[in-house]
Amino acid sequence: MKVLVIEDEQDLADIIKQGLEENSFTVEVCNDGEEGLFMAENYPYDAILLDIMLPTMDGFTVLHRLRAKKVKVPVLVLTARGGMGDKVRGLDTGADDYLVKPFEFPELIARLKSIIRRNKGEASPLIAIDTLTIDINSRTVTRDDKEIPLSAREYRILVYLALNKGRVLSRDQIAEYIYDPDHDLDSNVIDVYISYLRNKIDKGRKNKLIHTIRGEGYTLKEIT
Repeated sequence: MKVLVIEDEQDLADIIKQGLEENSFTVEVCNDGEEGLFMAENYPYDAILLDIMLPTMDGFTVLHRLRAKKVKVPVLVLTARGGMGDKVRGLDTGADDYLVKPFEFPELIARLKSIIRRNKGEASPLIAIDTLTIDINSRTVTRDDKEIPLSAREYRILVYLALNKGRVLSRDQIAEYIYDPDHDLDSNVIDVYISYLRNKIDKGRKNKLIHTIRGEGYTLKEIT
């Protein structure tokens, strides 16, 4: 899952980034409101962690502009301003949740996963497609009740495909989801990871789930 952290305290931003990456999130960080707004409008994220007191543009304004432009990515507001008025304003502006600094990291992870699941329409931490099951909480993948070991990047690609079941995702979309925007990629790196996933998910099974749409990209779906 890919998260944008908009936080001007660099030390805290670094701690959050490290902690999220240790929990298998892909993380991008920016330190001011205008840059954060640009990134949120132009790149795909599963969630945004948004500070309120930011240079160039405060968090409330960032949130208001995102919602005005119909950007529906879930937003978890992180701030030292814990007054009820600030909480109400944040939620009324369109935040999905509110966490006051200092916070316990396990609570941050739990709240973040919760708003992502709600946004994807997945109230349960389980995603099931045919005999494939993905447990978001434990990061385990099974098919036909047999656990399938995946690398961190294979897992992220599989979850991205599963959350977009039936939708064709281009190589660029998948690359933007799992890498930083300025990451230098070989032209076939996504094809290589899809090949790895096919060998683990579909090989030897009659019902294939990962499909190539020639000239467009890849999709995960059941063929009935």
